[in-house]
Amino acid sequence: MKKQISPDASVTIEQLKKYAKDLVEVYASEKSKSSELKRTHEQLIKYADALNQTVADLKEKNIKLEEAYRELSQVHKQVIKENVDLKKQLDQKYEIIGESKEIKKVIADAIKVADSKTTVLIEGESGTGKELIARLIHKAGPRRDKPFVVVNCGAIPETLLEAELFGHEKGAFTGALFRKIGLFETAHGGTIFLDEIGEMSQAMQVKFLRVLQEGTFSRIGSTSTITVDVRVLAATNKDLGKMTEEGKFREDLFYRINIVQIKVPPLRERREDIKVLAEHFLEKFSSQKGLRKIDFSSESMKAILSYDWPGNVRELENAIERAVVMGDGKRIMADDLPIRKTAVELEKGIEVGMTLKDAQDVFRKEFVKRTLAYTRGNRKKAAEIMGIQRTYISKLISELELEL
Repeated sequence: MKKQISPDASVTIEQLKKYAKDLVEVYASEKSKSSELKRTHEQLIKYADALNQTVADLKEKNIKLEEAYRELSQVHKQVIKENVDLKKQLDQKYEIIGESKEIKKVIADAIKVADSKTTVLIEGESGTGKELIARLIHKAGPRRDKPFVVVNCGAIPETLLEAELFGHEKGAFTGALFRKIGLFETAHGGTIFLDEIGEMSQAMQVKFLRVLQEGTFSRIGSTSTITVDVRVLAATNKDLGKMTEEGKFREDLFYRINIVQIKVPPLRERREDIKVLAEHFLEKFSSQKGLRKIDFSSESMKAILSYDWPGNVRELENAIERAVVMGDGKRIMADDLPIRKTAVELEKGIEVGMTLKDAQDVFRKEFVKRTLAYTRGNRKKAAEIMGIQRTYISKLISELELEL
């Protein structure tokens, strides 16, 4: 039997309606929460899947990183080996070859001055190896791991030498589109080698003297002072003492760079080194060409030993290189050597009755012609062999009316 609600019951119809309404709202709210929980659950599943994928990707990347690390380790080992090989090649390139007492004394003197900061003047004819002595001083001293900067004062026009040595600021002159760090600044902490210092103009000598005395300079276009710690080694194939007496070289600078003097003897004054050097260069160039068991014929060695080598070690090296390249690959013959004519042969064009000037012109004409023939017309190389400026060769060609 159904229970009826009487009008006087404690729960009225209105209250029931409100209660029913509340139930509907609660149901709707719970349903909404259920949907939200479902969405959250689905999102969490997606996050878990993404996390799993990320873990898998990381594992794969880790494997790749390990492979990359192994590859980098191999590359690192290879780089170390190549650096060692390169250092060995550089050491061989700048190795001083010789057994004579003259060259041994030069080496001993170079090692003596290596530990100091004293400026050294290295004298010697072109091609004797002055730069090799400078490199030995640097390598044997405490600055060995610092820069070694080479400057050929004779090869850089006077107008550019200051900018090369001291640098310049942007806009300092026409064409100065950016700041340039000079070679003295580059050599900070190390050594700067000034070859052919006798070619430096007197105006440039004044600025160079300041660096020597104070260790300071300013870039072109700047008023700021730069301080550097640089050891200076200089070289020349000229008689700076005589140039100083003639007013062509500053006396104060001469005495400043001539604290220690090392004179490298020409090859003709250490003849016992000629054979050693020739064999060294033969091995060097035959190895480069992939040749084995190549040697000198008795005639070619006789020619090498009897020649005075006015171009010194550089000329000997060039001669052996050409002989290896142009020879038959088995033995160096006398005809393979581009040895210039001896003084006796050059004198054939000189006759009694000539004026001294005419005889000198004959000799100079033949000498310049043969030197240029030897260098295949390369005037710069010919100038180096003869120990003169390249511009002077052009002057001689015009003056002596040489037909080349």
